[in-house]
Amino acid sequence: MAGWFRIKLWKRVFLGLVLGVLFGVLVSRAMDAGAAEALLANVRVAGDLFIALIRLVIVPLIFLTLVAGVVALGDPARLGTIGVKTIALYLGTTVIANIIGLGMGTLFRPGRGVDLGGAAPRAVSTESAGLIDRLAAMATKNPFEGLMAGDALTLALTAILLAAGGVAAWLSLRAGERRTLSAFTFAALFALGVAGASADILVVIGVSLVFGVVLLFTRSDAAASFFSYASDKVLVVTHWIMELAPFGVFALIAYVAGVKGLETFTAVASLAAAVYLGCILHMGLIYGGIIRFVLGLPFINFFRGILDAMMVAFSTSSSSATLPVTIASVSGNLGVSKSIAGSVLPLGATINMDGTALYLGIVALFTAQAFGYPIEPHHYPLIALTAGLVSIGAAGIPSASLFLLATVLDVFGVSAEHTALVVGFIFPFDRPLDMMRTVVNVTGDATVATTVAKWEGELDEAVFRARPAN
Repeated sequence: MAGWFRIKLWKRVFLGLVLGVLFGVLVSRAMDAGAAEALLANVRVAGDLFIALIRLVIVPLIFLTLVAGVVALGDPARLGTIGVKTIALYLGTTVIANIIGLGMGTLFRPGRGVDLGGAAPRAVSTESAGLIDRLAAMATKNPFEGLMAGDALTLALTAILLAAGGVAAWLSLRAGERRTLSAFTFAALFALGVAGASADILVVIGVSLVFGVVLLFTRSDAAASFFSYASDKVLVVTHWIMELAPFGVFALIAYVAGVKGLETFTAVASLAAAVYLGCILHMGLIYGGIIRFVLGLPFINFFRGILDAMMVAFSTSSSSATLPVTIASVSGNLGVSKSIAGSVLPLGATINMDGTALYLGIVALFTAQAFGYPIEPHHYPLIALTAGLVSIGAAGIPSASLFLLATVLDVFGVSAEHTALVVGFIFPFDRPLDMMRTVVNVTGDATVATTVAKWEGELDEAVFRARPAN
C-alpha cells in the first residue's frame, strides 16, 4: 500500500482514467443498455461523492487562502498592483482564446452537413430520490447551501470533517497560538459563513477580499500567522481528499465511457477535432510562449509541474474542483509564493475561462454553418466580445459553458428553437469536450499565477527549474 502512495498522483489518476474507460466499455458490451446504465450510474456515485468532498472544502479553501494571501502581501498598495496585472493577463488570454476558437471554427467548418433534426430535449425524472440519489446530489451544489438548508447528510459530513480537523489543529497548537486562534476565530467564521451562504463563488471571493483588506490595514502579525496556519491546514485536508482522486476518476470515466459510448463521439468528430486542436494550440503557443519567451523559463518544467492539476481537471471537468490541486502544484512544484497562489488562483478559477471562450467561438460558427445563418465580417468581433464576457464568471462545473450559448448566438440572430436544438445535439457528447477545455482553464490559471509571481519577485526559480525528469 505504501508503494501506491509513492507513485505520483497524476500517474495514479491516469491509471484510474484508463481502467475506467476499459471497465465502462466492457460493461456496456457485456450487458444490455438499461442494465449497463444502471450499474454504471451506481458506480458513478463514488465519483460524485469524491467531487462532493472537494466542493466541501472549496469555500473554506478560497476564503482562507485568499485572506492569507492578501494579508501576507504586507503592503496594501501591492494588492492593487497584483490585481491589475492578474485581471489584465486573464482578460488578454481570454481574448486570444476566442480568436483561436473562431479560427478553428472557420478552418474545420464543424457544422457543415450536420443534421440537427434528431436532437431533442432530455427527459427529467419526477420520481422521489433514494439514498444513492441524495448522496450523488450532494456533488451538484455548493455544500454550504446544504448546511443553510439543514440537509442532514451534508451536516453530518461537514461535522465529521470539521471536528477531525479542529481537534487536530487545536492539539498541534502551543498555548500562545491557541490565544491567537481564539482572537480571530469568531470574525473568520462569521465572514466565512456570510461567504459560504451564497452559491456564487464570486461572492465568496468578494467577501474574502474585503475581509483580507481590512486585516491588511491592521498590519497584525497575529492575523498573518493565524490565516497562514489555517490555509496550510485546509490544504492538508485537501491533500487527504485528493488521495481518493484515482478512484473517483475511475468511477466518473467509467460512466462516461460506458453510457455515453466512445463511438458516439464520432458524431461530432469535426467539432471535437476543432476544440481539441484549438485547446492544444492555446496551451502550447500562448501559455507555453508566455512561460518561455516572456518569463524566460523552461516551459517543459511548467507543464510537468502542473500535471497533477491537468489530470484532475481532465477527469472531473471542473476548474473549481481542481482548485486545491492547482494551488498545491503551483506552490509546491513551480515555486510560486503562497501569497500569490492564494490570491491569484481562486480568482482565476472563477473569471478565467479561456477554454470556455474558445469553445463558444467554435460552437457559434458550428451553429451558423449547420443552420445556414450568414456570418458577416462584423459578427466576428461581436462573437469574440460576447463569448469573452459571458465566459467570465461562468460556473466552474461540468458543461456550464454549453448553457451560455444563447447570449452568444443572439449576436447573429439565432432563434431560441435553433439554440435549443444545438444544445440538445451537443449535450450528449459534451463531457469529452468539457474535459479538455477545463484543462485549458486550469493551465491558464497556473500560467497567470506564475507570471505574476515572476514579475513580483515571488517566484522561487530554483524550485521551478529543479523539476525531476519523470
